Amino acid sequence: MFTESNLEHSDQPMSNSTTQDSINFQQLNAAIEKAQKKLLSLQDPNGYWVFELEADCTIPAEYIMMMHYLDDINETLQQKIAVYLRSRQSEDGSYPLFTGGPGDISCSVKVYYALKMAGDSIDSPHMSKLREWILAQGGAARANVFTRIALAIFEQLPWRGVPYIPVEIMLFPKWFPFHLDKVSYWSRTVMVPLFILCTLKAKAKNPHQVSILELFVVHPDLEQHYFPERTFLNKCFLVLDKIGLATRPLIPERMHKRAIQKALDWFTERLNGEDGLGAIFPAMVNAYEAMLLLGMPHDHPNVVIARKAIDKLLVINDNEAYCQPCLSPVWDTGLSSLALLEVDKHANKDSLNRAYEWLKSVQLSDEPGDWRISKPDLAGGGWAFQFANPHYPDVDDTAVVGFSMAESEQEGMDESIHRATRWIVGMQSKNGGFGAFDVDNTYYYLNEIPFADHGALLDPPTVDVSARCAMLMARVAKEHPEYRPALDRTLDYIRSEQEADGSWFGRWGTNYIYGTWSTLLALEQTDLPKTDPMYTKAAAWLKSVQRADGGWGEDNLSYHDDKAYRGRYHFSTAFQTAWAVIGLIAAGEADSPEVKAGIDFILRQQQTDGAWNDPCFTAPGFPRVFYLKYHGYDKFFPLWALAKYRNAMA
Repeated sequence: MFTESNLEHSDQPMSNSTTQDSINFQQLNAAIEKAQKKLLSLQDPNGYWVFELEADCTIPAEYIMMMHYLDDINETLQQKIAVYLRSRQSEDGSYPLFTGGPGDISCSVKVYYALKMAGDSIDSPHMSKLREWILAQGGAARANVFTRIALAIFEQLPWRGVPYIPVEIMLFPKWFPFHLDKVSYWSRTVMVPLFILCTLKAKAKNPHQVSILELFVVHPDLEQHYFPERTFLNKCFLVLDKIGLATRPLIPERMHKRAIQKALDWFTERLNGEDGLGAIFPAMVNAYEAMLLLGMPHDHPNVVIARKAIDKLLVINDNEAYCQPCLSPVWDTGLSSLALLEVDKHANKDSLNRAYEWLKSVQLSDEPGDWRISKPDLAGGGWAFQFANPHYPDVDDTAVVGFSMAESEQEGMDESIHRATRWIVGMQSKNGGFGAFDVDNTYYYLNEIPFADHGALLDPPTVDVSARCAMLMARVAKEHPEYRPALDRTLDYIRSEQEADGSWFGRWGTNYIYGTWSTLLALEQTDLPKTDPMYTKAAAWLKSVQRADGGWGEDNLSYHDDKAYRGRYHFSTAFQTAWAVIGLIAAGEADSPEVKAGIDFILRQQQTDGAWNDPCFTAPGFPRVFYLKYHGYDKFFPLWALAKYRNAMA
């Protein structure tokens, strides 16, 4: 854990190397060429880029637990995952959610259980240290809802220790305070098969009968309900939870069966082939296990393809392996193309054309999607984040890809660009902003239900997504003014969300540097003067958090209500420095000493292969709960910044 005293502030003197009056443009050109060559070498023959997407140790641990749930254990794979897990342990014995972060009780409990399943002795130093840390936090019963459900399935915790989430929820009318349509896409896809698992009280095979009784402060049978109470509304939901559990026997059998069938039908429609339910690991595993629990044979086509989808997420190396939460080809391809456009859109035309042809092939159209519930008359035109996820196109990805196509000025792009832009406009929320997958998904009271102790049940509008939508609309509105009204509403929303210090919160990237970079890049496409306070205050803030080495870095602890970490970290990273540099250049600060220092930092950090090597996690899946490392961020963002600087100075 780092305190404010550990963070280097911009009022410390920069080294001589970062305050030089000019950049060596021969060195700059060589760095750009080398980075471009590296990025081009990673393009798939089909035209896309896809980089590894790494989460915390929860998901690899869950993969081992899945094997033991089913009694389908690949010993070689299990040992490789165990090697990966052991190597990620913190000095205090715990497992954090991101590099250098504090230990997380839920992640730590799952890793302990997985390692014990893999054969690690509880007396080994790493297990003893981990166990002592967990007990010091109050034991395994203090883990979050998802972990407690897993422990109940493995009979380590009584079912009364988890929230009441009956499958009959599937029968609630739309007007009811809780309905699937009121929560985010990721919540829907995870919850529906989980309703079946919890209602039927799924029981793991657990062939070796591995137990973790030693992780409880008192015997789990004596543990009371543990749901952290946050507000009066939360306490009310806890009362309703107890009432629901008490009245469970009164539910007619016919209604029960109808609810199970409706849940099965719901996620079967969305199984999504080898890309899986929701194209995210937790939903895929829940669906796979729910189908087997309902008696579907292992060779049933839906069961077979569901398992294939899960295993496609594995990254298996010579000595270790881990499981990704999902795949990110559309996001990686869109951002890689923007970097290459900045370098030289003409010289990279062939590579870009292959990328755009692939992107056009996966653009959505008239497919069914949950977003149509609120926008039934809106024509499709978005892109998913993954290879395929037609029920859930991603607003953020759609804006990035559409903008890249517009910037390329290549022939044959207009139809895709306008389909995307029209869809974006149609997905605008009432406040002018944009969520990632849904419109006006702002039923905030639902974050108080016991099941939602992670506080990430919803998909409300955020500035970073809204900024990229504004970027696309502004670019296209230069020749098509029909998009201007929606753009103006978005700019009003963005202005209203600017922090007092000039920054913007970043929901999908860490954090205020990301939100600020995203917004400034969007504003650059508009006709707002660079003297507008949105520009000047944001630029001043970015300069104020520059580190002494000329770079920028921000800790994920900035999501944890610690203002000391806002825009700050205990070291600089190339990708966050690139964000800050791109943002400052967009604000008209290309010739500022801060930008020069940032460019110099990026140049110094480049590896011999042309890429960079940033070790830290780059984005939240859900702030405070789940974090990600995009392995492509240190390959295309620094290249983008170097090229943008060269073009600005030219």
